[in-house]
Formats: sequence, structure tokens, C-alpha cells
Amino acid sequence: MSLSPSIGLSAFASRTMSTLLSTLLSTLLAVAAFAAPAASGPAPLRLPEPAMAARKGPAQGQVTVVEPHLSRPGQPVQVRYRGWPARTFLDHWLGKGWDQGWEKGEGELEFRALDGFVSRIPLERFRRHQAWIVIARADGQPFQVDHHAQGETQVPLGPYYLVWDNLAEPALQAEGGAVWPYQVASVRRTPSSRAALLPGGMAQRYAAQAQALQTHCLSCHQVNGYGGDKMPINLARRAREIDAARWRQWLLQPAQLKPGTTMPPLSEGLPEPEREALAQQLHDYLKALTLQP
Repeated sequence: MSLSPSIGLSAFASRTMSTLLSTLLSTLLAVAAFAAPAASGPAPLRLPEPAMAARKGPAQGQVTVVEPHLSRPGQPVQVRYRGWPARTFLDHWLGKGWDQGWEKGEGELEFRALDGFVSRIPLERFRRHQAWIVIARADGQPFQVDHHAQGETQVPLGPYYLVWDNLAEPALQAEGGAVWPYQVASVRRTPSSRAALLPGGMAQRYAAQAQALQTHCLSCHQVNGYGGDKMPINLARRAREIDAARWRQWLLQPAQLKPGTTMPPLSEGLPEPEREALAQQLHDYLKALTLQP
């Protein structure tokens, strides 16, 4: 069946307008991401367009991972991506020496996404585990995921996506996708979060809880001004506003309390008793922090 010229032109115009609006939205999100407040330190490196990075950067490779955004407990889904080992990529674009001081616990890498998601990852983690910065699926399928934990489908992963080579590391698989930032547009080295998350003498008792909070919560939320910009509520204040039982519900089953929320459940890869214990420990730690205005 053929379409009349007027209908064909209308469809063409509709598609063109949709493309233009999508491009404009991406540009505005990028501008907002770079204009957002950030921790002290050097200015963020605006990453080049992936096509330019492929032309002018080091040779690419491929890595197969258990994709946490597609996997469910007991149902791992493997995906093969194309990109660069993170160290190779960062040596080229940030310059060698970006991880200097890692053995002393100094410094983090801040990956900032287009939507305000901020992932600050200790430098030491890049020494313990193999990370990759990828720009496409190796099988040619669209560079996107259905993010079941957040109830979202066909979520774009570009321009850049940080993944971890977790096939042989069950502990990394149990973490889920908390430190797998996608739609990454900039990266920079920042000071350690230790002073913000473990003031005074808190490190001796709460170091593990502070690290868990940073891994699972502070890419979107904040503690006394430190954290992400996607949903920047102060968790130190929120922990004082709700009791421990409701806090555990929010962390373990957020969709039951608020249908349609994009907040993912806490570390679904862990056994349920461990998840419950972690949620309680985070509540105790946040209430022990001094609340700042």
C-alpha cells in the first residue's frame, strides 16, 4: 500500500522534528551536567565524541561481562562490549599518573553522566579490578539496556559506559550496577571522600558502611553536600526522619513503597539476610554522622 505525498511528507517531518528534539535534549543535558556543582579539584575532562576517540585514541578491544542491569538474581546475562581497558583509555586522555597516590587511599575518579548521576570511585579499585570504558556492543545490537531494577527500557548507554570485568569475580556480580555509570560525558580526579564521609574518629567503626554508602547511594543522593545531583536529598537528614523499619523498606523494596520509582533495590545480588543487615548498618551510620545545614 502506498502513502499519499502529503502523508509521506508529514511522516518525514515528524521524524525529522523528533530527531532534532532528541539532539537538542542531549545537548542541553550535557551543558547542565558540566554546569552542575562538583567537588573541589581540577576541571572535569569533557570526553571526546566516541567516533573521534576511536580514530585518535588507542586500539580498541572487547570484553564480556555479566551485565548487572539486565541480570536478575540467579539469572546472569552476559554481554560483549567494544571499547578500551580503563587504564589504557585514561592514560591516553587524562595522562599517565592519574592514579598517583592510590596506595595511600588518596583520590577518586569522578564520572559524571548527562542526567546528573555522579559516580566517584576510589583509585584503589582500579588497581584491584579490571575496568573497561566501552562505546558499543560487540554484536552490533543497540547500545542500550532494559534497566529492570529501575523499571526503565531501552536506556541509552552512550556516549561512554564504565563496566567491570566481573565474569570471574562473584563479589563484583553481587554488587550489581551501582558503580557502572553510563551516559558518561566527563571524568576527572577528585580528592578522597574520606573527610566528608568519615569525619573525626568515625573511620575506625564506620569505614565499611561509608564505602557501601558511596557505592550504592551517593551516585544519586548526597550526604551533607557530598554526592550526586540526580536526586540530591541529604541521606543523613532522611535517616533521622524515618524509622529503621521504613528505611529498610525503602532500600530493599522501593517499588512497593512508591510504584514507578526509578530507585533500584539495594544490592539484589546479596542473600536477603545480608541485604537487611546492610540496610540497617547504613541507617545506623547515617544517624551517627553530624548533620550539617
